[in-house]
Amino acid sequence: MARRDTRRMDEDDVRTRPSPKGSRARTKQRPAHANAASGMVLSVDRGRYGVLLDTDDVLLITMRARELGRTAIAVGDRVEVVGDLTGLPDTLARIVRVSERETVLRRTADDNDPYERVIVANANQLIIVTALADPPPRYGLIDRAVVAALTAGLEPILLLTKADLASPDAVLANYRELDIPAVVTSKGGDLEEIRALLDGKVSVFVGHSGVGKSTLVNSLVPGTGRSTGVVSGIGKGRHTSTSAVAIALPEPLHGWVIDTPGLRSFGLAHVTAQDLLWAFPDLEDGAVQCPGGCEHLSAEDGCRLDAWVATGHSGPARLAAFRRLLVSRNDLGEP
Repeated sequence: MARRDTRRMDEDDVRTRPSPKGSRARTKQRPAHANAASGMVLSVDRGRYGVLLDTDDVLLITMRARELGRTAIAVGDRVEVVGDLTGLPDTLARIVRVSERETVLRRTADDNDPYERVIVANANQLIIVTALADPPPRYGLIDRAVVAALTAGLEPILLLTKADLASPDAVLANYRELDIPAVVTSKGGDLEEIRALLDGKVSVFVGHSGVGKSTLVNSLVPGTGRSTGVVSGIGKGRHTSTSAVAIALPEPLHGWVIDTPGLRSFGLAHVTAQDLLWAFPDLEDGAVQCPGGCEHLSAEDGCRLDAWVATGHSGPARLAAFRRLLVSRNDLGEP
């Protein structure tokens, strides 16, 4: 067989593989969706997102548009949607844009997990719900929640429940140097102080299972029906709520509460010592004198914060509290 002379071949002689039926050229240009409506994500459940439209207070069931790819969508996100916007049963709209977030509360499953999980977007404050007994306080998780709030730009607030079973003094003393606001409640007690803290804010409730988060939400917003349950006999709460959901505060209050599932751990693999230092401005200038890569744990390791405190720029208790939070990043939330 004679060999073809490839030197004389042109583009008409080159064999091409036929394109799959129905294929089309790819493009990075995304649809404009000029008529998209804006709203807030209230719930996330297996690829379906509950979105409340800003106009008419219509609640939609939506899915993520293909052009968003793997863009994460969380409760609290501000989004734009297209499609059937009636909110009628068996209708489905599409989320086509996610607005830039003002704050992001994250956690990892554990400290070796490289993947961050967005818990809530655009919240103002983190309400750390802790029972004073049954189950007892677990300082590891409280510390970690405080770290997560401070590094995310949220204000942490302690909400201590079941004061009818135990005194709050020890817990309050443990966080006094961090200047964290705290509210103490008892079974059947007045909730006006809590309502005042929530008014006008987007507030995230976190805590171990069984500490009373959902019970509080049901009291603050009657008719919500968040799942509650008894505490197991081994001193650790069992999970009751199974998904995060944003709930509007009743009039005359304004704002949102976001109830989250009970946590057993709060991974902080994404938080560095420098991230946390940002939340301690009285120590931040002193850390400039530390060697590069300093973890700020002790003077023996070269940290200059002890010398900074000795000159009166901050207090020893503040430095001790800062270092306690640093160490808590290596604890998965147990006592």
